Amino acid sequence: MAEARSHGKIRIARAIWYVGPGKVEIRAQQVPMPRPGSAQVKTLYSAVSRGTERLVSAGAVGKSEWERMRAPLQEGNFPFPVKYGYCAVGTVTLGPPELEGKTVFCLHPHQDAFNVETSRLTVVPDAIPPRRATLAANMETALNALWDAGAGPADRIVVVGAGIVGLLVASLAARLPGADVTIVDVQDRSQIARDLGVRFAFPDAAPSGADIAFHASAHEKGLETAIGCTGFEGKVVEMSWYGNRPVTIGLGDAFHSQRLHLISTQVGHVSASRRPRWDYGRRMAAALRLLDDDRLDVLTQDGFDFDEAVVKLPEALGGPTAGLAPVIRYPE
Repeated sequence: MAEARSHGKIRIARAIWYVGPGKVEIRAQQVPMPRPGSAQVKTLYSAVSRGTERLVSAGAVGKSEWERMRAPLQEGNFPFPVKYGYCAVGTVTLGPPELEGKTVFCLHPHQDAFNVETSRLTVVPDAIPPRRATLAANMETALNALWDAGAGPADRIVVVGAGIVGLLVASLAARLPGADVTIVDVQDRSQIARDLGVRFAFPDAAPSGADIAFHASAHEKGLETAIGCTGFEGKVVEMSWYGNRPVTIGLGDAFHSQRLHLISTQVGHVSASRRPRWDYGRRMAAALRLLDDDRLDVLTQDGFDFDEAVVKLPEALGGPTAGLAPVIRYPE
């Protein structure tokens, strides 16, 4: 299948659409010359947000969340058909002179070329490889979670769920001076944990007495594990989104006697402690700076070519969760 091409002043691009449970299509889309204040971007990579896009692919976004869970530049409507995604990195091919040729990050669905307002673009620092830069949205989520948690130096921190977001939370927490960080998962992520400078444990060997436990496994058993890891009057930070699936969780036993605090965190609303000062541009620039760590490349090793998406994307979202979230590679 040919890559995005031009017809006069109109570019014919291609985009991935979720069109039914476990089914995607690649659809053609016209991309005209960008208007003033906008730029045209040729995509290099886009990352799949496994947790969120698994629910989108399954049609499991609850009706009450259809508007709140729209991606910033989403087209279509839940449940289907919908063009979804928010981890795109590309090169500006048309636009203001100061942006042309720059590598940029954008909260845009999976599409090989697109127009967007320049205010939605964040220039990727030269030190950050484009593939690693696809982690920027998830890094912003991880940063906001640490803000919500109030994590500090020397804290004992447990992260339950070693997907992309959980691993990024652990990597940030490990940068706190003197912090003791353990990541917990049913899959063996011990090598990745070592690469990121944190400890690893399976659920049956998870540590106890944590000051803060982050839960990012999207499974109720993981939340129970996080609660069990948390010490007296400690904080459990729930990062998972379950879509329209009901969740049963035991809040008996030590939950009350230990006076635990259970809070949610979600990047759609920035932590109240930062909200007045941290606008989108400042947060995304910070997220990209925090990606200046070669060890994080271990999180972007999985992937497939854009032209394989019709088969590979449903496989990645509907199959076993042993791998990390894949990165989509676009034709040069």
